[in-house]
Amino acid sequence: MKIGFYTSTLGDRPIDEVIDFAVDEGFEAIEIDVRSHIPSPADLGPIVEKARAKGLTVSSVTLFGNQMEPDAGARAELRSTTRAYLRAAADANVPIFVFFAGRDPNVSEDDNYAGFAAWTRELLAETKDSPIRLVLENWPGPDKKFIAVNPVGWRKLFALVPDPRLGLEFDPSHLIWQDIDPMAARKEFAGRIAILHAKDTVLNREIIEEAGNPWFRYVLPGRGLLDWKAFLAEARADGFDDVLSIEHEDNDFGWPKKDLDARREGHRVALTNLHKALD
Repeated sequence: MKIGFYTSTLGDRPIDEVIDFAVDEGFEAIEIDVRSHIPSPADLGPIVEKARAKGLTVSSVTLFGNQMEPDAGARAELRSTTRAYLRAAADANVPIFVFFAGRDPNVSEDDNYAGFAAWTRELLAETKDSPIRLVLENWPGPDKKFIAVNPVGWRKLFALVPDPRLGLEFDPSHLIWQDIDPMAARKEFAGRIAILHAKDTVLNREIIEEAGNPWFRYVLPGRGLLDWKAFLAEARADGFDDVLSIEHEDNDFGWPKKDLDARREGHRVALTNLHKALD
């Protein structure tokens, strides 16, 4: 496995600086955030080449946004942007394009799945000349209502879109606070996982037991509840040999966009913890 990181945590820094940091610290890959670091589809190819020229694998490019945006104009704009960046990524031989399903609160659950599946099939058809994979991160969204973020949703979506080019950026941290076993979920969907997000979660049981709230916060891998050594050993046993992409959202280490040295140190801590887990 290669260890990289998602560039959004350093989204206030120039991409050249982020690339140099990755190289200097011994990372092997980067997942480039479109909103932070790729101003236009025309910039995607040159930025990818900069990273590759320094010896990095570009594991993926990631476009944030609700693909089921309820406002028709906003949805059309996002989907036009999605189409353009996906095409640019395919042309640059980036293996994975990450996006988010989202949700339209004005229609039913089934209609959300049907609508998103239709849009996904359209994108897959438009890139049939390329091996690029369309990959969902299982982030439940700001209101925790996005579709296709847990095993029930994945079964439903993959039944509608059986094409294996539709896959997952599997982030165990989002499953932990939903009280879903990430080990079992990873096992069931091993064939759909294209990239693993390396992020962990801690729960405050005192708050939960007193107030009944699902209190949690995200932390760096190795600082939360997941047994990363066991998790990665099982992933390896199932044939996963792709990229572990650190998503740093640990506020003990400068997130979000606070002390830069602390954020950098967070990436170093995560890299060290993952190397230990892989030993």
